[in-house]
Amino acid sequence: MAAHQYRSSTTEDDVTRENVRAMRRLEAAMARHSGMADRMAAAIARFCGSMSFVWLHVAAFAAWIAWNTLPSFAHFDPYPFTFLTLVVSLEAIFLSTFILISQNYDMRVSERRNQLDLQINLLSEQENTKILQILERIAQKVGAHVSDDPQIRALEEATRPEALARQIEEAYGDRPQRRPAVGHRREPS
Repeated sequence: MAAHQYRSSTTEDDVTRENVRAMRRLEAAMARHSGMADRMAAAIARFCGSMSFVWLHVAAFAAWIAWNTLPSFAHFDPYPFTFLTLVVSLEAIFLSTFILISQNYDMRVSERRNQLDLQINLLSEQENTKILQILERIAQKVGAHVSDDPQIRALEEATRPEALARQIEEAYGDRPQRRPAVGHRREPS
């Protein structure tokens, strides 16, 4: 969709509808760029997470156990079902691998979405800062004095993502905090 169409939405429903469509286009583009292994692993993981998979296994295990316990059949895997244990173990290895591949793909998609989120948030912050600066100029022109408000001053400054990341790391203990200078007391968190 062209930018002029996106901005010409007249109602909230139009705006949200276009946002949803834009996200669907992004998801479709990501899906087109996924490899064959990712698509296959996702399909297998979807099937393995379904009740059909559970019922298929219930039926297969019941048939296997019945065949190997009922006296009228030739037992190819008698109790304690050693071959069944081997088959189930191999299946578990392959299924867990497919699920991990699927989760890795989902994680890559999620990381891309997080990057997109971050970029949009930073852009919004920059736009809001500029709007505050313009509003302050308008306030000065009409005689409203807001320049002595420290909150406005703080909000008009550009956000520095590196400083925010450092503050988050320090708050969550992901990184050693700087030691206070000798003789200074550190406030408890």
